[in-house]
Amino acid sequence: MKKNIIAMNASIMIGLGSILAAPSVYAESISNLEKQKESIQDKRSGVESNISETEKKIDNLQEKQMTAEDQIAAIEAKIAESAKKIDAKNAEITQTKKEIEALKEEIKVLKERIAKRNEVLKERALSFQETGGDVNYLEVLFGSSSFGDLVDRVGAVATIAEADRDILKQHELDKKDLEEKQKAVETKLASLEVAKAELLEIQKQQKQQKQEKDALVKKLKQQTEKHEHEKMGLEEEKANLAAQEKAIKSAISLEHQRLAELEAARKKAAAEAKKRAEQEAAQAAAQAASQASQATETKKQSTSSGYSAKSNSSSSSSQSSSNVSQAPAVSSGTFTRPSAGYVSSTMGERWNKQHAGIDIAASGTVPVVAAADGVVSRSYFSSTYGNVVFVTHSIGGQQWTTVYAHLSSRQVGEGAVVAKGQQVGIMGNTGHSFGQHLHFELHKGPWNYSKSNAVNPLNYINI
Repeated sequence: MKKNIIAMNASIMIGLGSILAAPSVYAESISNLEKQKESIQDKRSGVESNISETEKKIDNLQEKQMTAEDQIAAIEAKIAESAKKIDAKNAEITQTKKEIEALKEEIKVLKERIAKRNEVLKERALSFQETGGDVNYLEVLFGSSSFGDLVDRVGAVATIAEADRDILKQHELDKKDLEEKQKAVETKLASLEVAKAELLEIQKQQKQQKQEKDALVKKLKQQTEKHEHEKMGLEEEKANLAAQEKAIKSAISLEHQRLAELEAARKKAAAEAKKRAEQEAAQAAAQAASQASQATETKKQSTSSGYSAKSNSSSSSSQSSSNVSQAPAVSSGTFTRPSAGYVSSTMGERWNKQHAGIDIAASGTVPVVAAADGVVSRSYFSSTYGNVVFVTHSIGGQQWTTVYAHLSSRQVGEGAVVAKGQQVGIMGNTGHSFGQHLHFELHKGPWNYSKSNAVNPLNYINI
């Protein structure tokens, strides 16, 4: 009898020990979750800092772009001004060429005049050579018939001599004028051509400057677009980290709730154990006189205990069978297969980009399930992922994140607690997708824009 009481008390203490041990396990889990939450907060702070730095870069690039565009506008104004000056020079050159053409006509007339004078002068020279020069003049004078005639002849001779001198003088002046006009026009034309060449060179340099500024603006725009795309990715990462932090907080709350429930169960179990021990002691004292009666009572208690255990086992089995989800079947590993179908694309480089997960393709209405217990951190429509669900998991103190993308519909919202194998959506073809499939990602840690935490799902899930 004493042995049976000792054995029963030992069994009760073992049960209490397991109940008492559970809170410490949950407390450790809460501690791990708190660390994960702090890690996510640190990462959020880092991402916010990166966003701020990226915004500064974008502002700086846009400022440079505006400066460059202002410079381009100034250069274009200078190019337009140079073009006007070139047009003016072209007009001057055209006018000068017209003047040259007119001068050519004058020169032609002048040359004809000079040629005629040359003929006259040649005749005078020939006459001088044949008669000895002044003989003609003497003959004219001595041939006069009277004094009056002599006077007339002297005047005539003087007039002829003066005319010859005038011809020679005008001849020299015309030749000099011709040379000066030719020189002046040629100098003016050459000067205009030089000025035009200088303006064309200036315009060429201005156009080159504009091309360089255009190239700079194009480069600045490309850099701005790159940083804006990076900012969008960082903002999405920030949103995901915020959602994961919320999910971790929800998980911590659940752990606290479980811990409270376990503490209440522990107290209740301790009270029941104390009461049972007292009852056992009273029964032992009351039944000390009758060994057979005590043995019968012990047998009844054993039968009752076995029936209770069997009943609890049956209830657990029934509950387990009621949680069986649609295909695919839930596996026994850490992660279960997220959907039916075949792997149409594996993790690795694809289209010159890193494909951070696997694609599972199938036709028809295909349910997509959670790969493990967790909290839905995000459930939204993305331009690239389409309908997508992010689930945060805490397994053995390690944070994991699973991503279910391109869904035709989502069946869970942010903050929802999901069980392993619970349906989260239907396979689809939304977002940047070609054909119906599930894009599934597994991240050891939080999701980030660079997807540096992504691991190959095929190393963790049997598909």
